[in-house]
Amino acid sequence: MQNPFLAAEWRNLLMINFQADPAVLKAYVPYRTELDTWNDNHYVSLVGFMFQNTRVMGFSIPFHRHFEEVNLRFYVRYKDGATWKRGVVFIKELVPKRAITFVANTIYKEKYATHPMRHRWSPSDEALEVSYEWKAGAHWNHLTAKAEVAPQPITAGSEAAFITDHYWGYTHMGAEKTGEYQVTHPQWKTHGMIDYSYQVDTAALYGNDFVPMLSEPPISALLAEGSEITVLPKRIL
Repeated sequence: MQNPFLAAEWRNLLMINFQADPAVLKAYVPYRTELDTWNDNHYVSLVGFMFQNTRVMGFSIPFHRHFEEVNLRFYVRYKDGATWKRGVVFIKELVPKRAITFVANTIYKEKYATHPMRHRWSPSDEALEVSYEWKAGAHWNHLTAKAEVAPQPITAGSEAAFITDHYWGYTHMGAEKTGEYQVTHPQWKTHGMIDYSYQVDTAALYGNDFVPMLSEPPISALLAEGSEITVLPKRIL
């Protein structure tokens, strides 16, 4: 296996999932990939989580080891020979560090943006409360959840498995050029959701095309405990 470009821990991944409009997503689908579905539904997800103990090419960068990320993503698949690879495409990824934005956009050609961010984790004997906040213009946006303390294994073939078990990233790099990279991690467990809420300035962050999707009630929400992860070097399709 290749040496990882990035190694880290992803923790307390809060994922709020919406019915997606495939006509809108079509413009963002990278070359040689196609939209992926679960039970004939297309999904777009708002995801907030923490990067911890981050290392780039084996090195820890001071003041850039622990930070929040919030992203908007959808799901695709790519047929590599006889094998289908299931992956994600990011509409935009928000982080609080300008250096991270520069590296990700330059090397991986992703769509990172830098925003003030903060988070709060409040575990207790009764519940785990998780909150991610980011500032867009003069306003704070948020994803918050209250969940059961003990995580449970994900059921094979479930919606949660579909949302979490996409181990490839695909990046649109041109009309006939796509970047592919593998993300490795064990299958996560999830905390049973008690309650959740969100506030997002969709038009300012993601454009007017996504306003109808994110204005509808979510299909579901889940909180994954996360794990250590690696991101392998990108190849070009």
